[in-house]
Amino acid sequence: MDTTPFTIERTLNAPVEKVWKAISDKEQMKQWYFDLKEFKPEVGFEFQFTGEGQKGEKYLHLCKVVEAIPHRKLAYSWSYDQLKGYSVVTFELFPEGDITRLKLTHEGLDSFRENGPDFAKESFMQGWTELIGKLLPGFLSKTEQHGK
Repeated sequence: MDTTPFTIERTLNAPVEKVWKAISDKEQMKQWYFDLKEFKPEVGFEFQFTGEGQKGEKYLHLCKVVEAIPHRKLAYSWSYDQLKGYSVVTFELFPEGDITRLKLTHEGLDSFRENGPDFAKESFMQGWTELIGKLLPGFLSKTEQHGK
């Protein structure tokens, strides 16, 4: 059984303050990530959102912030309503002048295997690669152009 966490790193053409806001402000998050009713980067804050499976299935994600260090680190638990498994998603930010290196780690993916193909490690890898590799950088470049 592969228990290795999934990790993706990207260098983003934006200062750490902008990247932090993009991963912690619900209004910005809904433009590239998920549409959350509420989000606060505070330890203990619980939130949920619905994601869609490959065939249109709806999965209620249940999350709780477990670590929050502004402009440095944001981590939250990630599980599903009425499904087995527990994982933790961690965003780490490394400022490098006017750019930011972001490292995302998703630990515990192996705990979801029994829930079917939507929960295979490859499915998470595809999702995070799209989110961190394309959608987040695209959102940041758009806000940079508009001076936000």
